[in-house]
Amino acid sequence: MAFSPILRGPLFMSIAMAGFTINDALVKLVSVSMNMGQAMLLRGIFATALLVLLMFRNGTFGQPALLKQKSVVIRVVCEVGATITFLLALFNLPIANVHAVLQALPLGVTMGAALVFSEPVGWRRWSAIFAGFLGVLIIVRPGFAGFSMWSLLAVATVGFCIVRDLATRRIPANTPTALVSAATSFAVMACGGILVLPLGGWAPLTLSSTASLFAAAVALVVAYQFIITALRTGDISFLAPFRYTGLLWAIALGFFVFGDVPDGMMLLGAAIVVASGLYALYREQVVGRRKLIAESTGPGMAPEGT
Repeated sequence: MAFSPILRGPLFMSIAMAGFTINDALVKLVSVSMNMGQAMLLRGIFATALLVLLMFRNGTFGQPALLKQKSVVIRVVCEVGATITFLLALFNLPIANVHAVLQALPLGVTMGAALVFSEPVGWRRWSAIFAGFLGVLIIVRPGFAGFSMWSLLAVATVGFCIVRDLATRRIPANTPTALVSAATSFAVMACGGILVLPLGGWAPLTLSSTASLFAAAVALVVAYQFIITALRTGDISFLAPFRYTGLLWAIALGFFVFGDVPDGMMLLGAAIVVASGLYALYREQVVGRRKLIAESTGPGMAPEGT
């Protein structure tokens, strides 16, 4: 059955979000049998190999010297920091809670663009940003029952991702995306290798854990292919709301795979964050900004892990 172009974009975006969230769930599954560093290393090996194969297939290696650019270096460093904080939070919190906090990333990028690049942001979008971060506070609940210090690492992940995405916007157009992705994947993999011993040493591999990490890498790479196709198929402002389907996948996988049942405060906070993001996107369309927040954030909004 052939889908019309109007339906194809949202479908591909939703599949991409499912791929990113499945990747997270598979990595969380192996946390019972190995430490975070080992998981980063093994998934990084698989993901890097797949990306290199894609680069060979598409002929997009470019010039490795381009990786020395300041914006690329900042992006890679922040991606490593985001991956570490994200996985620490993911290994110790319900997957839906972590993803709910990360939905504030587009609002954070809008705020960062206003503060760093002096891009105009009106009071309505500032109000949406404030409301969105209020929603994050409701999810995290500092000082109240149900608060976990691990939630602060999810907030730190948002901070790393904001800087990452602002740096990404400064990468020259002649720098191949695949080259940057492969370099990032290698950096995350290397960092995982360094962390293996400090985090408890190497755990014996099992077929199930190795297969899970390989499947996670495949889900990640497939998700990128679908999101690239989606963005080439449909209007980016129309597709942006479908990014939030990742939160629905996180809630569903958290329930069916890990037995996590979101509480009312988490759902309330997540609803506020998502509504704020959608309103900010609507306002950006109204004022006709040259670059929407939908365009300025990374594909999965969460750390790429590649």
